[in-house]
Amino acid sequence: MMDTQAVLAALAAIAQESRLAIFRLLVQAGPDGMAASRIAEQLDIAPSSLSFHLKELTHAKLISSRSEGRFVIYSADIAVMNGLIGYLTENCCGGAPCGPAGCATNPTST
Repeated sequence: MMDTQAVLAALAAIAQESRLAIFRLLVQAGPDGMAASRIAEQLDIAPSSLSFHLKELTHAKLISSRSEGRFVIYSADIAVMNGLIGYLTENCCGGAPCGPAGCATNPTST
């Protein structure tokens, strides 16, 4: 499980439109990740802004990078993402495991 400070750092990092879009794109890319130039192209983000956002996401440990030749490839850290989701849902339904429907209430029931 993640500690509170790590959770706060992760939530702060993705609480910005461009960083959330970057993270979601990298989640979609899967473990192969994506080169920074391709991220910038797909999301129409200037390279200087992209560098700043990638640094923030890396600092929060939501993404990692590796070198492949002359490219830097970024990937979402799925374990950290799952840890964040786990932290946020830890006490869902009184601690009982929740399925997709979870303990959702029916807004029409009384």
